[in-house]
Amino acid sequence: MDPHGEPGAHPVGPLEQALHAARALVLADLVAREVAEADVVSMVEDSVSHRRWWVEQWPDGAGFLPGLVAQDVQDALLERYGRWPLCPVCPTGDPHALEVEPELGPDPHWVCHKAGVKVAAVGGLAGAAPS
Repeated sequence: MDPHGEPGAHPVGPLEQALHAARALVLADLVAREVAEADVVSMVEDSVSHRRWWVEQWPDGAGFLPGLVAQDVQDALLERYGRWPLCPVCPTGDPHALEVEPELGPDPHWVCHKAGVKVAAVGGLAGAAPS
């Protein structure tokens, strides 16, 4: 029995919590930029599945999951659809995508390298100016 008395339920461990949190942050950014179609959500699920193995091998990397999942989805979108998320900071010039920084580290942000600014935390694109 779980602590809430539900038979058959299993408590969610810290690695699963980290994976669920990363999924939620990336989905929030996809929703904020209105690209959370079923096939795109499948890309998130594919990344989470792949990263589950990765974090099982290196549990200390759990804090890096949001940035890694964001990068995985960004790469998958680039292959199928084009750049995402487009930079909302630079109104002129060629449209360009934001990048995740740090590439491998905690507290990842979407960054515009052209303007040299942090635009939003991963999961926080809803608060950034729309592209």
